[in-house]
Amino acid sequence: MAYTMLEERTKRHLNIGEIKGNMLNLKSAALRFLHEHCEGLRFSKKMTEKEQKEGSYSGRSLKEHQIPYHMQMDIDRLCLENAVRDFIESGTTEDAFNVYFCYLEMFVGDYGKSRQMIELLSEYESNSSSLLMKHRDHYAHSVYVFILGLAIYETSPKYRAAYQGFYEKNKEYLKIKEELNSAFDDEKALAHHFLQYWGLSSLFHDIGYPFELPFEQVAAYFEVHGDKRKNRPFVAYHSLENYIKLKEKTKHTLAKEVYDSEEAVFQTTDELFAYDIAIDKKLSKNYYTFTKESMKKTLQEKPTHPENFNHFMDHAYFSATILFKKLFEELECPITKSGIDAMTAIILHNSLYKFSVAFYKDKITDSFKAKLHPLAYLLMLCDELQCWDRTAYGRNSRAELHPMGCEFVFTENKIQATYLYDKAEEIKIEAFKKKYKSYKDNKEKGEEPKLKAYSGMYIKEDGLNISKFQADIEKIVELNTKNSILDLTVDMKLEERNTKNKNIYLSNSNFIHLYNFAVALNGRWSKIDEWNTAKEDKLEEDFLMQNREAFEKEFGMLSLEYKLSNINQAKAFAKYLDVIGCFYTDRPVAYEMLKGFTEKEAGIIGPIEHQRWLKEHYKMGWVYTKDTNIQKDERELLRVHYDMVEDALVKEGEAITEILDDDNRFKEIAEANYKRLEKEEQDKDTEPLNAMLSLLKLYDGLRIYQYKVTE
Repeated sequence: MAYTMLEERTKRHLNIGEIKGNMLNLKSAALRFLHEHCEGLRFSKKMTEKEQKEGSYSGRSLKEHQIPYHMQMDIDRLCLENAVRDFIESGTTEDAFNVYFCYLEMFVGDYGKSRQMIELLSEYESNSSSLLMKHRDHYAHSVYVFILGLAIYETSPKYRAAYQGFYEKNKEYLKIKEELNSAFDDEKALAHHFLQYWGLSSLFHDIGYPFELPFEQVAAYFEVHGDKRKNRPFVAYHSLENYIKLKEKTKHTLAKEVYDSEEAVFQTTDELFAYDIAIDKKLSKNYYTFTKESMKKTLQEKPTHPENFNHFMDHAYFSATILFKKLFEELECPITKSGIDAMTAIILHNSLYKFSVAFYKDKITDSFKAKLHPLAYLLMLCDELQCWDRTAYGRNSRAELHPMGCEFVFTENKIQATYLYDKAEEIKIEAFKKKYKSYKDNKEKGEEPKLKAYSGMYIKEDGLNISKFQADIEKIVELNTKNSILDLTVDMKLEERNTKNKNIYLSNSNFIHLYNFAVALNGRWSKIDEWNTAKEDKLEEDFLMQNREAFEKEFGMLSLEYKLSNINQAKAFAKYLDVIGCFYTDRPVAYEMLKGFTEKEAGIIGPIEHQRWLKEHYKMGWVYTKDTNIQKDERELLRVHYDMVEDALVKEGEAITEILDDDNRFKEIAEANYKRLEKEEQDKDTEPLNAMLSLLKLYDGLRIYQYKVTE
């Protein structure tokens, strides 16, 4: 079962997004990269030789040794492709979670060991950011940045050339190239390297925000209109010496294996990052006002003396430091030069490059070039471009006007970005335009009016026919010049807001612990009799607590596909509750608490869950078989299942995979298919939902309430 066979079954590759001639939108460009440039992702000659020698499979599905290793790698790539597609279509935090999960499982190893980095960011933002004056989401934002980078790589031969020039002798790239089968060319090996290390740079570039948030909370608490920050109390971080200190093993690896240089003797992450940025990336030769010593001093003062940086705390410093310590010293992942490149890209992306290297506001130096550090260049660009569809948490941020979406048109080495603003905000926009005209006519009266992102895109840069928003980006990274690798055009327009794909329900939790739920939902099946006994005795929570460790171990043995399947089932719970007039929350509300599902409610939920299960499996290349006696191992290998839609239910000439997005027709087929299943199979669609009642209380302190009786 090769990826090409999965293509024939899913047919999703025929619908990767709008394509007009040589123009691609964000969805089509990003998915084309994953689908075409990443063929053979994580393939290994050694594993193929091992399978041939031992005469058995090395790949994992429900369990180990069920499928060929390369088949598992192809299925993993399809998981990531589907996760990216789903997020682009919805933009929700829950779908962002799947992208993170896929990346960590594929390139780091075990989500369970690294989850704290990203879950902490999401929980901390949603819980604490409302105390700030200005703050917007960084969790889904990071996934958008990741996807935007994929699209640029796909559509810019000049960027790919710069990336290749930088990495053509890189050890990690050469290793990927060596492991690929001879059928795959150097271009694909480079794309695989880019996916891994761009993912590391983009998905984790804001994980240090929990350090910046308390600083901003204190600043907001003492904020006085018209007063300057230097006159107010502020937070600083001390006693970081032990945290940033490198282990002896790490020091040796960096000096002897990564840099192979007598100069590469580091005691702390500060020293490492200063050396890598100034010497290895040669920034000290390109920006003459700055040296390795000045960079080291800057990094040392970032957390301890924010007063030296205009009274702002730089989350990028903490993001890079946390990521290095977590990956290389806690999880003991192999220390790689490309991994350190990802971290220095992170440390440069926010204020450090702009204010401590280039002094871009003063126009002292040229904007950053891709050839110096391709990952840093792309992260700076994408981080600036990604200002749409971000949840506003801060008090002032909620009242400001930000773009709700962005239409991208990618052509060769060119980006056209049209930011979309809510047409319902026309009154606010017209009021701003009136104020701005008055300001221009009477410049001496008051400050220039602002409407956050909108005003930045509306107001033209002095002496130029481009917006201040675009001009600021051009000051940071090289664009729109004779020698630049990319041309950028920014525009904006008003549109009606469309929340159809947001799946917004009354159920509310700051961050649903999807991983915990998925672990328990999966683990229950191995001890179903004990679970049923515990349920009868009303001891479900005790049962789940006692088996938590064993369930995590079982979950870890599943393939990425099956882990995601459990996660997707947990994600769907809010939707099912909404259908039967219920919701969950951790707040005390004056509604009747739900203690269990009635037979009628289960009868409503069962077919909907079956429909979700079917869609998920068709997207992953599963098809129907009438053979009910087929063994599990063979079923996993052939990707066939008796519970898929029976052939007789599909009209002649109708391809089931081509109507997945036709909600009415697919619902009709799925409901008919559900009715033909035995009760034992139907119960599999409702039983896990009863477990969720206990899981919500156990992991999130949530309760389920009913606001209307199911008719």
